[in-house]
Amino acid sequence: MKGFISLLAFLICATPGLHAQDWARAKLEKSPRHQEWVKVKHGPREVQCFVVYPEIKDRATAIVMIHEIFGLTDWAREMADELAGAGYIVVVPDLLSGMATNGGGSSDFAGQGAVTKAVSMLPADQVMADLNAAADYAAKIPAGNGKVVVAGFCWGGGQSFRFAASNPDLKAAFVFYGPPPPAEDMARIHCPVYGFYGGNDARVTATVEKASESMKTAGKTYDPVTYDGAGHGFMRAGEAPDANEANKKAREAGLQRWLDLLKKI
Repeated sequence: MKGFISLLAFLICATPGLHAQDWARAKLEKSPRHQEWVKVKHGPREVQCFVVYPEIKDRATAIVMIHEIFGLTDWAREMADELAGAGYIVVVPDLLSGMATNGGGSSDFAGQGAVTKAVSMLPADQVMADLNAAADYAAKIPAGNGKVVVAGFCWGGGQSFRFAASNPDLKAAFVFYGPPPPAEDMARIHCPVYGFYGGNDARVTATVEKASESMKTAGKTYDPVTYDGAGHGFMRAGEAPDANEANKKAREAGLQRWLDLLKKI
């Protein structure tokens, strides 16, 4: 069953090729914000996390951000930096930490295909343990206010929904075009879940109706929004230089909705 779930996540999130992200790296390099790498430990395992701090005077809410099936890419780090620019501390664990042949992470695999395969086969328990360690770290950052939310994209979107059922201390979960967990797990969710989906992404968006029914039955808050004409991965694709108009609009609307929701936490 676990192998089937991993395969399903691969099929749902994999896209035909991933464009070079030089544009994302260029934006990241121009950022004035403090960026650092930290090692978060749980048991014998060490997880490398990319952390970005906002330039504000008040203590900030922390976002644990879960990368796509493509691993911890330049875009994932640039997205984290953009959120920090909006006033949030962002912690992005590289869930492939230690999984490359040389003991490295996402950047140490031999090509994007190897990264995608490795992410799709990550043990579910290990992913949740890594995320719990990252959330614990985020909650204790001195510049933080103790509030932690989770957000994820593609494969990471599905993991953010799962993590909401695993960690009772989260204040909110933001699911970007990721599949839901089994209905029986939803009873363990203690925070509101907000969904962001593409109208032209039936592989994932077709799961929304059943997820809504299951969350309602469990007495949980689930607020999904579908953006007409947008495809899978619109938060990344809508920012790329070759973005189509539907993805651009979905990214702008999705980001604004996300920031508006974050302000209420």
